[in-house]
Amino acid sequence: ISLIRLRTITPNMHRRTAPSLAASSKVVASRERRARRKVQNGNGMNRSSAKSNSAFGYGQRILVLTVSLIVVILILVWIGAMFHLSTTTSQSDEGRVPSIRNNLLNDKPKIKNNTPVRPYDGSKNPYTSTALAQNPYLGWQPTLASSPLGSSFSWRQCFKADPKSDGTDQPAGCRENPNELGDAPTVEKDWIPDVTMVRTMAMYGKDKDGNPFPPPLSNELCENIGVTGGKNGDSNKQCLSQAMIHRTGPLTSETVSIVPSNHYKATASVQKGTIDVPAPKIMCLVYTMADAHANRIRGMRDTWAGGCNGFLAFSTESDPRLPTISLEHEGPESYDNMWQKVRSIWRFVGENYLDEFDWFFIGGDDLFVMPHNLKTYLASLVYKDGTDPKTKEYFVGRRFAPGGRDPFNSGGAGYTLSQATLRKFLANMDDAQHCSANAHTSMEDVMIARCLTHLGIHYTDTRDANGRERFHPFAPGTHLHWKPPGPNEEADWYEEYNKEWGVLQGKDCCAPDSVSFHYVKKASMVRHMHALINSCDDTAE
Repeated sequence: ISLIRLRTITPNMHRRTAPSLAASSKVVASRERRARRKVQNGNGMNRSSAKSNSAFGYGQRILVLTVSLIVVILILVWIGAMFHLSTTTSQSDEGRVPSIRNNLLNDKPKIKNNTPVRPYDGSKNPYTSTALAQNPYLGWQPTLASSPLGSSFSWRQCFKADPKSDGTDQPAGCRENPNELGDAPTVEKDWIPDVTMVRTMAMYGKDKDGNPFPPPLSNELCENIGVTGGKNGDSNKQCLSQAMIHRTGPLTSETVSIVPSNHYKATASVQKGTIDVPAPKIMCLVYTMADAHANRIRGMRDTWAGGCNGFLAFSTESDPRLPTISLEHEGPESYDNMWQKVRSIWRFVGENYLDEFDWFFIGGDDLFVMPHNLKTYLASLVYKDGTDPKTKEYFVGRRFAPGGRDPFNSGGAGYTLSQATLRKFLANMDDAQHCSANAHTSMEDVMIARCLTHLGIHYTDTRDANGRERFHPFAPGTHLHWKPPGPNEEADWYEEYNKEWGVLQGKDCCAPDSVSFHYVKKASMVRHMHALINSCDDTAE
């Protein structure tokens, strides 16, 4: 702001006619009086003029200060607006999926608040009053029902049930009867599940009543047990033994030991040897139905689910204890509309959990999974590639290519999306032309693969350095004994879908660090395989 100095301009005086002598004397006297006043005033101004100019200068300074203050205030307001805009923009990640569900009603109680997931390290009791206020079912597990047969009860009885049974015909002791669960508690319509609940319980090793979690398994499950409970024909155990399938670390370990060179056709420049690195965070998603809660979902919860950093089953009924959630989706709840159900799953996960996990694994309720092996493989993959799943798109699973075209990852074996892949899919999932947004089909694995291919995301070859597979569309025993059809036999779809790379047979069917097996339909078989992998030695017969 510039200040302008004001000058006092004295107007020219008009000439006067020559005065008379008397008048001249009076003029001289008058001039002398004015001269004396000038000397007294010091600057030639009279008092009134000095006072007037002084008042003018003071008012000018007040005006300048006022204008300056207004300008400073405007500058501070502008700086504050720019700071607010920049912080708001930084909190909204580029490509973040827009809100899909309606805003949550603040006046409704929520079991889980919207704070980020903080990994529990198992060092202190997690069942605090604050934690239980947020999720009253943290630390819950069904009471283990005792068999009336007492010590004569055998787990083999649990294998006799039909694979499609809801568990009502299972005897006490099998941990599958719906009566042991009781009715599911009611949840709010906009309830957001605590997906870290099972992981927290597994890390602590106890439920909130002090009982062991996961619940201990009998040594009888280490014996040879066929699919119907017999002592012969345990092809699943045979495969695990011959292929030397093992866990890569404890279920709750926060680190993994990776071998970056153990990838099919890994280049010679890839580092050799074993390296210990932090385990990535994975969320495991399972699609199911309410009649499977008491057996299949409980079987997963009691065994491998605690190895996932987040676990959530998507069902026809919500149950915050397991947890399961029922989501609305386009079309009916049926196998032939699986694609729309899976779309609703990815939409819900994208809105509520996208930034909390590195990877997202999805499959059906007839899967057996080894989460630590999955973490080990994924950590090895990104270490080998020098990438980050938050920014690098990966589509991981068991690749199929019918007729050598339209490749996809088997939904039966389960597949995994990196955070970057899921983010990109969510931004494009409503594209009807390229992402089949309006299709009603059971082939959800084919549909998502077509969409990802359009987006430039292709499957990852997940074989180990010896060409052995890690993700399996069948149970272990089926893979061990699979053989291609003979010359006069009907063509086999499995051979056709793998023609591009072939199928290794016998003990080479499966990598020692395998991740998943499909068609493990009985909860008793899930417990059997979990025991074989995690707690049995090789001596049980």
